[in-house]
Amino acid sequence: MNKQIQYSDEPIGDIELVSDFLPSPDELALKNEQTKITISLSSESVAYFKEAAKKHHMQYQKMIRQLLDEYVAQQKRR
Repeated sequence: MNKQIQYSDEPIGDIELVSDFLPSPDELALKNEQTKITISLSSESVAYFKEAAKKHHMQYQKMIRQLLDEYVAQQKRR
């Protein structure tokens, strides 16, 4: 995509702020019983979690698992 974006000063309409309900990498930790599955993830996502896990001295799989657990908990509260 080499086409340049054309910006304008037109109003964009009403904006609604949505709070970030996903936990930060600092908050991700293993806490529940586990079930093994096989899943394909994008290389970009796996690379992000591996880098974040290394920074926080933990396993990237645990971070992904906790992220999913937090998402499910949020959805159950709705």
